[in-house]
Amino acid sequence: MERRSGLDTDRVETLADGVFAIAMTLLVFAISVPELSGSALDRLPMSLLNLWPKLLAYVLSFVVLGVFWIGHHNQFFYIRRASRTFLWINILFLMFVAFIPFSAQLLGRYPGQRVAVILYGLNMIVVGLSLYLVWWYATSSHRLVDPDLNRATIGIATRRILSGPVAYAFAIVVSLLSVPAALVIIALVPLLYILPARIDRVLSGVRRS
Repeated sequence: MERRSGLDTDRVETLADGVFAIAMTLLVFAISVPELSGSALDRLPMSLLNLWPKLLAYVLSFVVLGVFWIGHHNQFFYIRRASRTFLWINILFLMFVAFIPFSAQLLGRYPGQRVAVILYGLNMIVVGLSLYLVWWYATSSHRLVDPDLNRATIGIATRRILSGPVAYAFAIVVSLLSVPAALVIIALVPLLYILPARIDRVLSGVRRS
């Protein structure tokens, strides 16, 4: 039986902020400035244009990291305390977050390769599922949240979190038939979280009250 007093959550959030900040920064290191000199400088515009897959992977992954950071941040609006197990679940979540710069770089360098798309999608799935695990553990039997947090809010947030992994899994399946179509799906997934949703209205209502 876990103590209801629990541990403080401030350091969990601070660590998460640091990992996300570093991961977001690392994304740009995959984009190298073309090294040209002499007569080759005439090819600079084309060289810059050839960077578009890496730039797209950078923008997409930066937005995705922002989505996961916001999701994790919003969870801690409800989570009041921590436990040893909860800390390790967050460590697991952050481990997968820290892997995103690698999968993003792979996708940016080999956008037409199915294995790059699948690895990127799998990375997003495990990040999303581990974020769900954070939420599930905290809300199961109201373990780390207030006892009056209603089940409807928990359910809305759960569906919101899991919609991403489901969409990425669908993209992986589609990649077996068409890599370009899978890339389109992957690019559209962040819209599931950027566009206003029911959980946003719930959060707004709670914060105003």
